[in-house]
Amino acid sequence: MNGLFKLLWDRVDENARRAVDVYISEVPDFRSVAEDERARASMLDFAVRLRRREAELAADGAPFTDRDLAMLTAFGEERGGQGVSLMSRGRVLDLHDVLTLREIHEAAGLNEVDHVTEMIGWLPANGLAGQNAYTRGFLNGHQRSQSFVKRVQDLAATLLADISVASGLPERLGMRLADRYVITVVRVTGGPLPNGRGREEIVGALLKSHQVPMTWREPDELVAVLPCGDVAAAEEHALCLVRDFARMVGRPCAAGAAAGQARALRDTVALARRISRVAPVDTVPRRVHVMADVFVELGVAELPQADEWLRGLARRLAGGPDLVATLDAYYQHDMNRLHTAGALRIHPRTLDYRLRRARELVEMDPGSLQGVRVLSAVVTHVLAGRWS
Repeated sequence: MNGLFKLLWDRVDENARRAVDVYISEVPDFRSVAEDERARASMLDFAVRLRRREAELAADGAPFTDRDLAMLTAFGEERGGQGVSLMSRGRVLDLHDVLTLREIHEAAGLNEVDHVTEMIGWLPANGLAGQNAYTRGFLNGHQRSQSFVKRVQDLAATLLADISVASGLPERLGMRLADRYVITVVRVTGGPLPNGRGREEIVGALLKSHQVPMTWREPDELVAVLPCGDVAAAEEHALCLVRDFARMVGRPCAAGAAAGQARALRDTVALARRISRVAPVDTVPRRVHVMADVFVELGVAELPQADEWLRGLARRLAGGPDLVATLDAYYQHDMNRLHTAGALRIHPRTLDYRLRRARELVEMDPGSLQGVRVLSAVVTHVLAGRWS
């Protein structure tokens, strides 16, 4: 062994210590594990052994042996068994790649071009084989240490963070990956929510009927990640899931959804969350709202002056008999008088009186173009609880 490979070998201990320090600094799960001195020593031992083997094998142009891969699998299983999350696993593998390239760069001199080329050529196939072995072990340990619900939530969090999913994980959970997803965010109102254990039980119950990744993202928010071959079918599935969830928590809910490509879901879930924040709240949601349903409300939420103007109109409507509920039904039934009156269980003349009263209070006809655009936004904001 000579040249670059000898330099890498000589720096193994120094590079391994630095790598462990980086993992502990950058990955909270590893920081928690490293509080145990034996666990930290195991991390360092692994970092040293891996770097030695990489230098040895790359110098000979040889692949990892079965024994090497078994070592990687064992260390992966140890980490998975310690409760390290899937996201942390992916983060550490990414950090290892970055640190490996840095170590090569630091060790290489001006005369080491050939060896650098050999090392860079050795890394892709062998690095992938090593990562796969580590991940197989990790999933075994993760399955042993974490509940099914926790692993499903880890999968959802990984997808929503745009991190590569560990190979084999979806199959172990009885799920499938997709190129496109409908992200559904359910906002819960109306009182305290279950604690952590209660939430896990709710997710577990939902998973019996809806085998899709889902997780709690906020104390008042459930996020479901639905594979989307057909948007309409995915949105229908989302509505079934939302209604089941609302019945389980026994609290009024509002749901927002947005479709997006895999590995680009950060913006998608952010949009779905914003939609859920302006969507109407209901005991059992009638629909999962999408951008087309609330684009006016989303825009108004960013403009305080418009929001205050609409709030003033809402205050005027509060002076009439059930005017917000009447306008909601009126717009839900495409301004059909008979259907609206039937849904409200009132006489059509009573409906006419209420619509006339609304026109008098806000000085615009609910059935006019202006009325539809403005008053439907007022109704949606009121039902979403934005001004309560």
